Amino acid sequence: MENIIRIAVQKSGRLSEDSLSLIKECGIKFYNGTGKLKSTSTNFPIEFLFLRDDDIPGYVSDGVADLGIVGENELVEKNKEVTVVKKLGFSKCRLSLAIPKGEEYAGIGHFEGKSIATSYPKILGDYLEKHRVKAEIHEISGSVEIAPSIGLAEGICDIVSSGSTLMMNGLKEVEEIFRSEAVLIADPKISPAKQDIVDKLLFRMNAVQKGKSNKYVLLNAPNASLDRIVSLIPGMRSPTILPLAQEGWSSVHSVIAEDQFWENIEELRAAGAEGILVVPIEKMVL
Repeated sequence: MENIIRIAVQKSGRLSEDSLSLIKECGIKFYNGTGKLKSTSTNFPIEFLFLRDDDIPGYVSDGVADLGIVGENELVEKNKEVTVVKKLGFSKCRLSLAIPKGEEYAGIGHFEGKSIATSYPKILGDYLEKHRVKAEIHEISGSVEIAPSIGLAEGICDIVSSGSTLMMNGLKEVEEIFRSEAVLIADPKISPAKQDIVDKLLFRMNAVQKGKSNKYVLLNAPNASLDRIVSLIPGMRSPTILPLAQEGWSSVHSVIAEDQFWENIEELRAAGAEGILVVPIEKMVL
């Protein structure tokens, strides 16, 4: 199996969708029908294992899978020996403490001597220890939000995205203890032959993600303003400048980070830029 790598991906949910979307954008073709637990790409030396998210760190640490895509929250909680290869920038969320919405909260000391229900006892325990708070931790595997209303615990620690689930269960978020996003992890004992395939996969991922964070910009500008406009959209090396049929005007083509473009748009217009087009970039190889 030295000529193929295995990657463990969550079998369902938002993280699964985001992970498989990235892989498909890398030009890798595979079939992942409903209920399928394993699949092999038809055009890249990679096999997919579709697993529970909390099993992924262990599969990678044990060498069953060479790579895995998992949330940092699960990675830290499982505390397995793996290498974090790359932060992927999607499936972002936070792990927070919450209490019944009618209670007053004056700081982390609120939980001293109280009980907290969570699916993340290690992360919560480390946080409480860091802040020298002694509380009883009830580890439960699901439906954490119901714990206070049935008398199991006085607070909870759980993943929060929008906070709507907390509100529906009469809770309020009071303390963020951990921020998480998807990460690509690897078996630290991976062979050189497989590492070569991993490097090719990383090259594709970087090209896709770089393209998403940048835009191709085209605009028309008076020649007298070119120096100023070029300073605002410098491009990867330098912009392309082409003369227009109308004398004294040029077309400027460049690549710019999307955030930077919005910061500079008013200055571009003030410098005389017209007909500004912003085009998505599918892939970007530097």
